[in-house]
Amino acid sequence: MTIIDKTCLFVEKKLAGDGSGHDWWHIFRVWNSAKNIAQQEGANLLIVELAALLHDIADWKFHDGDDSKGPQLAEQFLLQNNIERQVIDPVIDIVATISYKGAGVPTPMKNIEGQVVQDADRLDAIGAMGIARAFAYGGHKNRLMYHPEEKPVLHQSFEEYKKNNGHTINHFYEKLLLLKDRMNTATGKQLAEDRHSFMETYLNQFYREWDGTA
Repeated sequence: MTIIDKTCLFVEKKLAGDGSGHDWWHIFRVWNSAKNIAQQEGANLLIVELAALLHDIADWKFHDGDDSKGPQLAEQFLLQNNIERQVIDPVIDIVATISYKGAGVPTPMKNIEGQVVQDADRLDAIGAMGIARAFAYGGHKNRLMYHPEEKPVLHQSFEEYKKNNGHTINHFYEKLLLLKDRMNTATGKQLAEDRHSFMETYLNQFYREWDGTA
């Protein structure tokens, strides 16, 4: 069994039963997108695949805001499978730095592999899939879909972003609609265009239905 096969089994088992939009199938989609982008951009495929598969192994949102848990668990798994340090180190760095941390917080990736995986992860946060995941997460956190009197907040620090409890429609303005312009690779930027447009169309329809005009 290859290390990719082992990693798939490990992650699928670890994330079984998740209903927040951060399940194995999110990982599966990010993995496939990352492989596609990596081939277009000339990135190291082994590093990209491992990082894509392990990027949400212990998301801070489900571990009391602890963003060190994921990198630690990923490193432990890779060491147990005798992966060489020159592969482990960039994978762990990607897992540690990939997350969106607020509208006013830059999240640059150190290498093309990190840029590829971050783009793939962000693609799954926008478009039709991103809309579905946003409402799945909002329901998981018992949040309102929308409240017209609660305006979005463009968080200027990761700590502010972690504390956010706003309704799901605000999340579009606080994150999802910002991701198109924060894509790293040419391939990622191209793929983001249609997904971004779909979200804009969706929001227009949402407000018309909310107001009873459609």
